[in-house]
Amino acid sequence: MRVLVAEDDPGLRSVLERGLREHGYVVDAVADGDDALVHLRAYPYEAAVVDWRMPGTTGIEVVRAMRARGDRTPVLMLTARDATEDRVEGLNTGADDYLVKPFSFAELVARLTALQRRPALTLDPVLRCGDLAFDPATRVATRDGDPLALTVIETGLLELLLRRTPAVVARQTIAVQLWDDEADPVGSNTIDVHVARLRSKLAGARTRIETVRGFGYRLVDG
Repeated sequence: MRVLVAEDDPGLRSVLERGLREHGYVVDAVADGDDALVHLRAYPYEAAVVDWRMPGTTGIEVVRAMRARGDRTPVLMLTARDATEDRVEGLNTGADDYLVKPFSFAELVARLTALQRRPALTLDPVLRCGDLAFDPATRVATRDGDPLALTVIETGLLELLLRRTPAVVARQTIAVQLWDDEADPVGSNTIDVHVARLRSKLAGARTRIETVRGFGYRLVDG
């Protein structure tokens, strides 16, 4: 899944980028709010991690601008400001969650996972379709409870299909969410190859990947 990290501290930005990539995310990392807004207009992110204090356009201003134009991308706000009134301001501006520095990377990943869960009132954080399931917290996919041995790309592909089911996921969306440079897979057979490999690992499952010709793929139960 593609996430945006907007953090002006180069050391922390590097740690976040590297750590999130190791957890299977495609990461765009920027150093200021102006670049963050440019990226948010260019890509449909699953979530954004935004520092409150950045040069130029601040994190609060980024969130305010996002919400003003109808961008509902989930935002995790990072800040050293831990006063109650600061938390209230951040949440009222439109941030979805708030993490005070210093923080543990494990907590940041857990909060990002929570932000990506299906809409409110969904009690089960595990994504399901038929006999397939995926737990975003552990990054483990199962078929009838048995773990599937998937690569990073295959895991991301299955997660994306599960998150969007029963809708069709466009090839362009798959490219944007799973590759740093989305132009490469769109202009080649890369996506088809990974879909074929994932299909082979789902052989025997009740749930299957259906091709919608000229557009993309979706999961079908039965």
